Amino acid sequence: MIRKNPKVVAINSAVQIDLSGQACADSIGHRIYSGIGGQMDFIRGAALSKGASRSTPCLRLAACGKVSRLFVQLNAGAGVVSTRGHVHWVVTEYGAVNLHGKSLRERAEAPTSIAHPDFRAELRREVKQARSFPPKPAATT
Repeated sequence: MIRKNPKVVAINSAVQIDLSGQACADSIGHRIYSGIGGQMDFIRGAALSKGASRSTPCLRLAACGKVSRLFVQLNAGAGVVSTRGHVHWVVTEYGAVNLHGKSLRERAEAPTSIAHPDFRAELRREVKQARSFPPKPAATT
C-alpha cells in the first residue's frame, strides 16, 4: 500500500547509527528499548515508490549531551532495524548526508561531518585508523 503513493519519503527515528548507515531503533545494546515497529515497511515502501523516494533515519546525536549516538560500529547486541542498503540519507541536528551509492569507506567518512562536534575528531580518527571498513574485531588470545 505504501509504495502505491508516489515520492514517498520514509522518515524514521533511530537510537543509534553506525558509520556505514545501519540504524538501530529498537534496542540499546542487548536491552530492548521500544520493540520492532513498522520502520522496514515504510523504508521498503519508499524504496519501491515511483519518483524521488528516499529513506531517512533521523536522530539527535548526543544523548543528554554526553554520549554520541553515531558510532563506527553499533553497540554489541544492538538490533539492525534499517540495513545500510536501505538507508539513503542520515539527518541530524547538524546536517544531512546522502549515503546512497557510496562505498563503505565513503559511507564511513560522510556522517562524521554531521556528528556532534564533541565527537567528530574521535570518529574521524577511528575511521582513519581502520585499515578496512568496517573495522575487524580485535583478535583474542
